[in-house]
Amino acid sequence: MTYTKLVLLVDDEELTLKSAKLCLKGSGISNIATLADSRGVLSFLEANQVAVILLDLNMPDLTGLQLLPRIVERFPHIPVIMMTASDEIANVVECMKSGAFDYLVKPVESSLLVASVQKALELCDISNELSTLKQRFLADRLENPAAFADIVTNNRKMRALFQYVEVVAPTRQPIIVTGETGTGKELLARAIHALSGCRGELVAVNVAGLDDNMFADALFGHTKGAFTGAEKPREGFIGRAAGGTLFLDEIGDLSELSQIKLLRLMQEKEYYPVGSDILRKSDARIVLATNRDLGELVAAGKFRNDLYYRLRAHQVHIPPLRERADDIPLLAEHFLADGAILFRKQKPAVPPEVMTQLSNYQFAGNVRELEAMMNDAVARNQGEPLAIENLDGSQSHAAVVEAPQGRFVGGSFLTAVFGGFPTMEKMEDYLIAEALKQSQGNQGLAAQLLGISRQTLNRRLNVNREP
Repeated sequence: MTYTKLVLLVDDEELTLKSAKLCLKGSGISNIATLADSRGVLSFLEANQVAVILLDLNMPDLTGLQLLPRIVERFPHIPVIMMTASDEIANVVECMKSGAFDYLVKPVESSLLVASVQKALELCDISNELSTLKQRFLADRLENPAAFADIVTNNRKMRALFQYVEVVAPTRQPIIVTGETGTGKELLARAIHALSGCRGELVAVNVAGLDDNMFADALFGHTKGAFTGAEKPREGFIGRAAGGTLFLDEIGDLSELSQIKLLRLMQEKEYYPVGSDILRKSDARIVLATNRDLGELVAAGKFRNDLYYRLRAHQVHIPPLRERADDIPLLAEHFLADGAILFRKQKPAVPPEVMTQLSNYQFAGNVRELEAMMNDAVARNQGEPLAIENLDGSQSHAAVVEAPQGRFVGGSFLTAVFGGFPTMEKMEDYLIAEALKQSQGNQGLAAQLLGISRQTLNRRLNVNREP
């Protein structure tokens, strides 16, 4: 991970400044300033936006112990890490009482130095996020409403959620989106990507049902000959997301081995393609989602503690539709309008009593269920106002309506989309094409989604290619 915020090193020993700077730059902390004269620290802080200070304790003219309380008083938002050759308890206690963030004893181990600065930078990020979030809540405004244009809502809970997302989206920390099936987790992931400032693309992957080998192959790619059937190298999804965002959906279903691989990728930003011993770096932003309660999975021993706590840094929970029933009329009208365009029909009117009943419906499938219900209603509608009995998705309707192409179809939405009852061959072709689309051309992953072997999928694709 690359850190762009300014880190100030203050030490009267030039060798210490050079070695510390080199160590931090090697770990992605590249924006570093150095001062050998402690008397210039306060004026430097006045003129520059410093995120973290590493301050030597024993310096001529103005010691670190004398300077520390002045920094804390005038710049309380800047974490100060003290460095000294002395490990006397009295010095440690005095520094911590004066407001130091951490205390390192020279010679400082590289790993300890980097870890301390990274923690201080993360604290700085959190502090900035909280400050910005407070301002947004008080002003009750969105800075980038266009990023959420695909999410139809007027709900206050959703507005507060958007305000939080605006604040955390530009950070480089992973974000996990939780919520029931059909609440719109991928739409929110796309909004996060739009707000992140990432120049690359968003790559979305549903990892449900992938075993460890399939997960590694899909995510990291493979080299030629890595396994039977690997006739040429293939870049993984993390490689395709370079400079952009990798969205992993349904991570609550990952095996423990896959969880370990994911944790390493998130912590170290590095990975090995399957069959390769060459380490690769990743700069992709990671957004994850699940419809499961990860806390319960941790308690049951099915989800790793360390990965769970890593994910909790930025967690966004989308409430189910039944908890924002005020959005149901707005969403219903939106989906009816979309359905009217899809089926080339007039948008049916919704009587007030029907809308009231809709608003009281529980919608176990959330927004996705409401969308399917409205599309189905438009497909079957013959110009009359909607009636609640025509919106019960559990009933089988014998009514026949005319499809946009002039064909007559039955009541199901699937039939309406195909323009007639599809043959098995058409259904197979459709499912294969959809699986390849969802897996972005990865035949192994597509086969897994279809519940067939890679060889079976290859045979079917070869049949389709024959003249």
